[in-house]
Amino acid sequence: MGAAVSSDHRAPGPLAVGFALASVYVLWGSTYLGIRFALESYPPFLLGAARMFLAGALMYAVLRWRGAAPPTRKQWRTLWVLSIFMVLLSNGLVNLAETQVDSGLAAIAVASMPLFAGVFAMMRGRHPAKIEWLGLAVGFAGVVWLNAGGKLSASTLGLVCLIVAPIAWAWGSIWSRDLDLPSPFMAASAQMLTGSAWMLGAAAVSGERMHAWPSVSATAALLYLVVAGSIFGFTAYIWLLHHVRPALATSYAYVNPPIAVLFGALLAGERFTSHDLGAMAVILVGVVIITLAKARAGKTAVAAAAPAPAAAAAGELEKST
Repeated sequence: MGAAVSSDHRAPGPLAVGFALASVYVLWGSTYLGIRFALESYPPFLLGAARMFLAGALMYAVLRWRGAAPPTRKQWRTLWVLSIFMVLLSNGLVNLAETQVDSGLAAIAVASMPLFAGVFAMMRGRHPAKIEWLGLAVGFAGVVWLNAGGKLSASTLGLVCLIVAPIAWAWGSIWSRDLDLPSPFMAASAQMLTGSAWMLGAAAVSGERMHAWPSVSATAALLYLVVAGSIFGFTAYIWLLHHVRPALATSYAYVNPPIAVLFGALLAGERFTSHDLGAMAVILVGVVIITLAKARAGKTAVAAAAPAPAAAAAGELEKST
């Protein structure tokens, strides 16, 4: 989703940037383990429906209270379709995958998302530079390695879900750039609300039921996902898009997987083979190469196009949308 350009051009302090980055790194990195704990009592799609509805409703209510304009009728129609990719097929399938595979392994597989985003951007007319081609090749080699053996290949359901989920998120991210959407926070809250309805439908189709009262720990994990993952984490990410270079804001893509693996190992006793960790390293190298290449291309484009320092600053802000 695009982020509206902030009217505040003052550079934030390093402490604020560091806190926001730590929030995105740690909170989003921990959500994979939070999902695993919540799944102890909540079925995957019902879990997603509850999480997205609570987070979306809270954000929507606060935004309207603060005077934010609601989506138009046309935007609501668009958001209903977009949430299929950004909520149901991404978050919903990650939930389903974690009923079969470890949380850290799910995070490793989802790290391939920027690679698919690069492919979809190319299909829509943005041709990668040579260094980006290198990053794509390295990253996809890691994806093939991860899927060719190890624990992920032992679960067909987990394997399919963790291939489709990052593809759906990448496609939704690229497609949404050309759509008429409300402001970023309103678009996010509306997507969570509409996505919760899709999740509820998937739960009904798959026959999910709550057979017992959920445990206190699973409910606490659900609330953590709502507050820390969906509200605080996303808020920090949008703030970063407004105040730092996109390459830094999106660096969560290669920081979250190692953090998720660490949380899984320390708090849930998950164990990873050298095959899994090696594939993660290769995927992340590819993602880092692509991220740095985009940052370098952005600097070159702004330097060539801007006639004055003020114009260059405006161009940098536009890149964060």
